[in-house]
Amino acid sequence: MRALGIDYGDARVGISITDPLGYTAQGLETIHHQGNDKIVLRRLEEIINKYNNEIDTFVIGMPINMNGTKTERAEVTEKFIHKLQCKFNKIKIVRIDERLTTVEAHKTMNFLNVNKFKKRDIVDTISAVYILESYMKMQKNN
Repeated sequence: MRALGIDYGDARVGISITDPLGYTAQGLETIHHQGNDKIVLRRLEEIINKYNNEIDTFVIGMPINMNGTKTERAEVTEKFIHKLQCKFNKIKIVRIDERLTTVEAHKTMNFLNVNKFKKRDIVDTISAVYILESYMKMQKNN
């Protein structure tokens, strides 16, 4: 079975996926939705179908302040999670602290000399990979 990593944002959602054995995480895509969650839910359904319903877990990044408190974005993310639960009620949802994933994504892109015009399109996907990798490390340690 596979897990899908989600970096949920106001305008874009980064998506990553594990390999079938759950050893690696790969960036899949960035969904541009401009605040319309129906676009995101429809695309997630297409991805689930593409992978023959192998996806059994959604791992979604929760925006947490550096002091451990929830951000205003966390409330918006929780509303999106509720929509996920309603539409995909057989898929487990795991919340992961996403602090500094975007910072790490920018560091990675700078290290790789990614063109500044392409950064905006891939930063969310890279962040989703880091979110999914955090989950995979957590699973490995348990």
